[in-house]
Amino acid sequence: MNIWSVIPTVLAALVIFGPRYGLIARWRISRQLAARVQREDALKHILKCEVNGSEPTIESLAGNLQIPTNRTAALLEDLEHGGLLSVEGGQLRLKPAGKGLALHVIRAHRLWESYLAEQTGVAEDEWHQRAESKEHLLSPREADALAARLGHPTLDPHGDVIPAPGEPMPAELGTSLNAALPNQPLRVTHVEDEPPAIYAQLTAQGIRPGMRGLIIEKLPHRIRFWADGDEHVLAPVVANNIFVEPLEDCQANDLLDEQFLSGLPIGQRGRVLGLTPACRGPERRRLLDLGFVPGTEVLAELKSPGGDPTAYRVRGTSIALRKVQAGLIRISSLKAAAV
Repeated sequence: MNIWSVIPTVLAALVIFGPRYGLIARWRISRQLAARVQREDALKHILKCEVNGSEPTIESLAGNLQIPTNRTAALLEDLEHGGLLSVEGGQLRLKPAGKGLALHVIRAHRLWESYLAEQTGVAEDEWHQRAESKEHLLSPREADALAARLGHPTLDPHGDVIPAPGEPMPAELGTSLNAALPNQPLRVTHVEDEPPAIYAQLTAQGIRPGMRGLIIEKLPHRIRFWADGDEHVLAPVVANNIFVEPLEDCQANDLLDEQFLSGLPIGQRGRVLGLTPACRGPERRRLLDLGFVPGTEVLAELKSPGGDPTAYRVRGTSIALRKVQAGLIRISSLKAAAV
């Protein structure tokens, strides 16, 4: 038999049956990873329910993982057999090993989101999805190294606490915007990043932790929320993903009278007072580098035909900013510019 005639067959067999890189081996690895991700996501959901005072159930877990309840029941049985979970009187309770694993995955997720927010140019609406895939791949040692690189942050970009190794995870900060009273000064403490469709609406409106605002109208089908100089009309299901706390030593008129660069009329000048707490990471560094530092005079020079962005003159240079970016810059008004 000619050896050259069997080479294609051997190569084809390696491609399919290769022990490490063959199609079947990679398929098995992919299935194992998918099963591990599902187990860890289940542990995350149960831990978050526990620390926030709600009761995890098969139905809530099935909805969170987007799988049928019969598969959810099989998954819980697998976690119980693995020593990660106990089912006592129909109640789901994490065992120490399960709680430790859930804490690590949550910590890895929040650290990776912090990395994307502070040290990359990745768009805000991509942070959560990228961190979702990375959280299952980081080892505890890699998570510790990432935390050190970031300066050991205590909060992620959404306002969630990043638990230190060995420490319990605290409950989420604040209460839902739906529970807040109208005309009460508030600070946004947390923006929930699940489900993705609702989170996308919140990022599109520029709502972030650190913003200061108040409810100016509350109806059964909508909430008008004034935050950092802009009005947001939210459905209750969307507002439920915004968590707030009362803002002490502040009156409603103080917030309504605040001025931001996004509201500066064309031809008028303002003086920069500072950047809002919602402005962070590369975006904050860029605005500071462009000259938007306290005391700097800014002229609203020209609005684009579509209304966004707007050109501002800062220290002799014309700089275009979109409304959401200009809304991060607090100002005081000066006299109208000479024309």
